[in-house]
Amino acid sequence: MSVLGVLGAGAMGSGIAQVAATYGWEVQLVDINEEAIVTARTKLQKILNRQVEKGRMSDIEVKGIMGRIYFGSSMQAFEKADLIIEAIVENMEVKKKVFRSIETIVSTDCILATNTSSLSVTQIAGSLDNPWRMVGIHFFNPAPLMKLVEIIPAVQSSPDVVSRAQKIVDSWGKYTVIARDTPGFIVNKVARPFYSESFKIYEEGIADYATIDWVMKEMGGFRMGPFALTDYIGHDVNYKVTETVWKAFYYDGRYKPSFVQKALVDAGYLGRKSGKGFYDYAENADNPTPNTDQKSGKKILHRVLAMLINEAADTIYMGICNEESVETAMTKGVNYPKGLISWGRELGFDYIVELLDGLYDRYHEERYRVSPWLRDRAI
Repeated sequence: MSVLGVLGAGAMGSGIAQVAATYGWEVQLVDINEEAIVTARTKLQKILNRQVEKGRMSDIEVKGIMGRIYFGSSMQAFEKADLIIEAIVENMEVKKKVFRSIETIVSTDCILATNTSSLSVTQIAGSLDNPWRMVGIHFFNPAPLMKLVEIIPAVQSSPDVVSRAQKIVDSWGKYTVIARDTPGFIVNKVARPFYSESFKIYEEGIADYATIDWVMKEMGGFRMGPFALTDYIGHDVNYKVTETVWKAFYYDGRYKPSFVQKALVDAGYLGRKSGKGFYDYAENADNPTPNTDQKSGKKILHRVLAMLINEAADTIYMGICNEESVETAMTKGVNYPKGLISWGRELGFDYIVELLDGLYDRYHEERYRVSPWLRDRAI
């Protein structure tokens, strides 16, 4: 039986452990916080019991999954692991430190992987004695439900290690895409305008947040609008990713964080988990009623879509991934209703370029610069 070591027993680590155990792997789930381990075991049992209640799993399957996961607080449990996936705090120095420790425990052919969503896999690898075995394996939350996993080779990664890692994750029933090690990889880079351009429209007073959410959900077909989604994710988490990508791209204006979101973070209005974000989640709270005018809604939708399509195009242009991968990443990773490049073709690349050029003429902000990949394909 193959052995997976997971460091970090939070929601992501526990979810990854559940995925691997479901597909027959033995899992050593480790967290230095023993209370976190107890909580992880309890929550995972509840999640699986719920699957039984809904008829999606049998009691025997649940017992099998739980029986293949070993909960502990010592990394020595990783001694016989074939693969380690780290899912701890997004802090570069902490990650480097734990991987240096792990490297002294595991066998020389054990693959070391980080689940980081935005930090440099290459930089983490650079801290190791054997950097060739480091790779990024980025799951999305909740890991058991989200189908996409980004595989990110470090500059030092052995092609064999990358291939092995991808085959393992594929065998767990996931869609994998290879992404070059750049800030945000595919999904967290391409998705930035969904939030940032919507926030800018709100800051300009063009529409309130409830209206923009209505437009993106009801007219655009997205599962959640950007304001409801960031409330759900948590503004501390979402803002941190945006800030990380912005800084890593040398303060490129395309990824500039929003003042309105920063204000929420500073106020402690983090979204659902704090009871208030853009929306107030108190009982009988007075939240705005959306303006459902289709004409103004279309302008909002197309402005945000143009930015998303341009970002997807530029991701291909930069060689971060190919067209097929960016389409898969956005539909499977964040459940977009259509692939962005396909959506651009449907609307017309010439129309998208004209819209972006018009925004640049109005604002003279670099965020509206058109990707050469997109401009080359406009009529």
